[in-house]
Amino acid sequence: MKTKKEAVEIIKILKDYYPDATCSLDFTTPFEMMISVMLAAQCTDERVNQVTPTLFKEYDTPKEFANADLNKLEKLIHSC
Repeated sequence: MKTKKEAVEIIKILKDYYPDATCSLDFTTPFEMMISVMLAAQCTDERVNQVTPTLFKEYDTPKEFANADLNKLEKLIHSC
């Protein structure tokens, strides 16, 4: 396991090596980013960006996701 100091150094190296790197996922909160990254593991970022506006309009907090109707949630993310 890396120490915090080692992790910071790795991030610095990556930023130096890839100075123009950006995230192609659309998100406004760390929670939205986490959900988007999980969905992106199954499909393209482009598809995720098409699905998430409706998804986050319906469920925008961890509590709302936890209480979501699974059938409805599955329908919202099915294309991913």
